[in-house]
Amino acid sequence: MMNPYLATVLTFAIAILFLRLMDYLAHRGWIESKLSRKVIHIGTGPIFVLCWLMFPDLPISRWLAALVPFAITVQFALVGLGIMKDEASVQAMSRTGDRREILRGPLFYGIMFVLLTVVYWKDSPIGIAALMMMCGGDGIADIIGRRVRSPKLAWSREKSFAGLLSVFIGGWLLTLFVIAIYAWAGIFAAPMRAYLLPVTWIALGATLIESLPFKDVDNITLVVASALIGYFVF
Repeated sequence: MMNPYLATVLTFAIAILFLRLMDYLAHRGWIESKLSRKVIHIGTGPIFVLCWLMFPDLPISRWLAALVPFAITVQFALVGLGIMKDEASVQAMSRTGDRREILRGPLFYGIMFVLLTVVYWKDSPIGIAALMMMCGGDGIADIIGRRVRSPKLAWSREKSFAGLLSVFIGGWLLTLFVIAIYAWAGIFAAPMRAYLLPVTWIALGATLIESLPFKDVDNITLVVASALIGYFVF
């Protein structure tokens, strides 16, 4: 652990470096914008949450850490509104190249990170589980769902069984991976087997919510559902 202000600067630098790398790859056409959008969706979360380990156990730490997603989310809003010009970000985070798309999924994504950082921080695995379900579950589902042929869901025709299964597996694995690192670092004291059933329940609930025919708000619905389930199982 280090000085909280230095930890904030390093977290900000790591986050921006990752985002700019994805922006560059998408802008150059080396990866398609849909894929870069999902790589950002999947990778930003665990990178940010693991950066929390640099922060000391001080009351101000959670607020300083929350400044990172807050600043990036404000940038998203400014780009989406057309106030700030950033074509590379638009290409990396939108499906069709329309900057206004950033005002939906990516903006909600950032807001959830700010809220869960402030509310849960390192005090509870609930926030980490909710964020990792959003990253590993929702993020991987779109990649797998578009590449693996499988029957569509009867109640949500734009989603498939392959995508639904990947929500559960991706979210479950990423959540346990991050929690395992926190347990190894001594932040969470319980043995890993104590987390298997709670994380499984959260993954099942998140998968059910993700299967519903909601559009552009799953970054909110999935996270809220995961946090609520986490409240009862942890």
